[in-house]
Formats: sequence, structure tokens, C-alpha cells
Amino acid sequence: MEDLVNQLTELIHVIDLLRGRLDVAGKEARIAELEEQIAEADFWNDPVAGQKVMRELTRLREQVSVWQSLSRSLSDNLELAELGDEGLYNELATEVVRLSADVAQLEFHTLMSGEYDDEGAIVAIHAGAGGTEAQDWAQMLQRMIIRWAEQHRMKVEVLDESAGDEAGIKSCMMSIEGSYSYGWLRAERGVHRLVRISPYDSSSRRHTSFAKVEVWPDVAEDIEIEIDEKDLRIDRFRASGAGGQHVQKNETAVRITHIPTGLVVSCQNQRSLTQNTQVAMGILKSQLFDLAQRTQNAEIAALKGEDVDAGWGSQIRSYVLQPYKMVKDHRTGHEVGNTQAVLDGRLDDFMEAYLRQQVGHDLETTGSAEIPEA
Repeated sequence: MEDLVNQLTELIHVIDLLRGRLDVAGKEARIAELEEQIAEADFWNDPVAGQKVMRELTRLREQVSVWQSLSRSLSDNLELAELGDEGLYNELATEVVRLSADVAQLEFHTLMSGEYDDEGAIVAIHAGAGGTEAQDWAQMLQRMIIRWAEQHRMKVEVLDESAGDEAGIKSCMMSIEGSYSYGWLRAERGVHRLVRISPYDSSSRRHTSFAKVEVWPDVAEDIEIEIDEKDLRIDRFRASGAGGQHVQKNETAVRITHIPTGLVVSCQNQRSLTQNTQVAMGILKSQLFDLAQRTQNAEIAALKGEDVDAGWGSQIRSYVLQPYKMVKDHRTGHEVGNTQAVLDGRLDDFMEAYLRQQVGHDLETTGSAEIPEA
């Protein structure tokens, strides 16, 4: 029983250190401040601001609750272990294994120390050159990321989607909302490469396809960015659908082009033109903010003498289904043979390897990779 006492004591020491690294005290103070705001009689006079406060409060409560629950479980199990009842040994040993994994996971969250890592994420996927093959691969990536988000109980909303000519998608844009969703998903930013026997090739030849994943923090409501209306070109069109009752008779979809930067955002799944425009403008703000951040980081890196263009235009990860099965991340060297599990959303190991490698480094420029020719 003494070994369990020592293990639990060490885990409690780690969790105490994590309290500071996770700024639990600061978050508890912020929670109290937000709860005071909610208690004010005129709090809901501004529904938009009220919803923003509620989202922040929910996120902070969840983060603090995880630490509190784990700390309490460790203390309770230590008290039981200190009783010295050998009849409890097997049960406590099982608990120690589970708690050790939980502490390791919480410690991993400290890697997500970026200013916006705990925000929601906007994810865009674009098929590369290669027609149907690349478009099918883009849809496979979309499914993979949605599956991953669902496994983490995150909310996914497809904001815009352009269907492929014969199969798959040309592009899509999704909002993913959940704890640390941007912190996790920024590991997926870049070009993804697929090698397989094409199901669309009558000669059953091997094809290589590329698709690009872009990720931005969903911070439109938290930042102030002035956009001159003269810099925008707004096009309205009918939302696409599966046909029949799904085809819109009115022009409710919107495409916004920011002329100075060339950024293009579209949204079509909201009910009205006004709602689609609001969502698209929010995404554009997030993109402009992300662009400004990456430009600043590139300038700083250049001053340090780093080659900020190194690696642009090359894949971050390869998914090989033929002649052997393997998924390999070229940034970290992490690889697995169970390709189907990865395509079904088992991405945590790849994300964790990337985040552990990037501690203390700024690789935001990864998102600017170009899609190679197929």
C-alpha cells in the first residue's frame, strides 16, 4: 500500500504545480467577476454581449472544474490509501492508473498556452489540383476532422461547402466550438497528402492527391478590426443544395472578397442573407486578425535570421494506403500503421506530438502553405 501512497503523493504534487501553470486562481477570480455581471438587473439588455459573457463563463468553469475534480479525487484516494487496508489495494491501484492518465492529460493542456488556444476554431479545407481525386480527398479530410471533434464532444457547424464535380468537395468551411478546439486543431494546419489506388481510375492506378487545411481562432467577437466597406466586394447568390426543397429560390448566400488582401469568405447555410453576411464578416475578421499575427511573426523570425519560408508548399502529413498502410507526420516523425483509425478521427497522438515539439516555438506560418500539383 505504501507504493500507492507515494504515487498519489507525487500526483498531488504535480497537480499543485499545474494549478499555477493553468492559472486556476486567475480563472476563479474571472468566474466570480462574470457571475457578478450576470447578477446585474440589466445584464440581458444587450443579448449579444450577454451571450459572449456566458460563453466565456462556461469555458472557464469547465477548465477550472477539471482541475478541481482531479485534485479532489487524488486527495480522496490518498486518504483511503493511508488507511492501509490491503483489501482496497486492487481497486486503488486501478484508480491510480486512471488518475495518472488524467493528470498527464491535464499537464498536456499546459502546452496550449497561446493567447487564443482555448478559443473556438474556424477550419477551411481546399482540394488541390487533381479533379475528382483531390475533391474526394478533401471530403475525407472533412469527415476525419468532424469525427475527431465529435469524439471530443465539440460542436461542429458547416458554414459553407462547395460540392465536387463528380464526388467529394472543392472546399468547405466549418466552425468548431469546444474547449481548446483551436489549440488542438492548429496542429492540422497545412497540406495533407494521400497516396492510394484510385476508386475513380478504371485502370486501378495509384494516385497522389493533395488538400490544404487552414485553421483560425474564432475570435471575431473578441477583437476590434475596422474594415472599410470600400475594400469589400460582396456577391450574393442562391445557396446550393441537394435539389428539390433544398434549393433556395432567393439569393441568401453571400461571398465577401477583401480586395486589399484577396481573402475570400462565403457562407450559405444560415436562414437569411443577413445572417449569412454576419457570419461571413465574422470569419473575415478572424482571417484578417490571423493574417496580421502571422505577418508580425514572420517579420520577427526574419529579424532573428530564420528562414520563414522553409517548408512552404510541402505536405505536413502523408496518408499512404498503397502499397503499404501508414500515416506519417513529416514535422514530428510520428507515424502509425492503422490508417483507418486516423481517417476515423484518431488524431490526438499526432496533435500531441506536434504541440510538444512546438513548445517555445512559433510556427504560425505553416498555414500559408500552397497546395502542390498532383
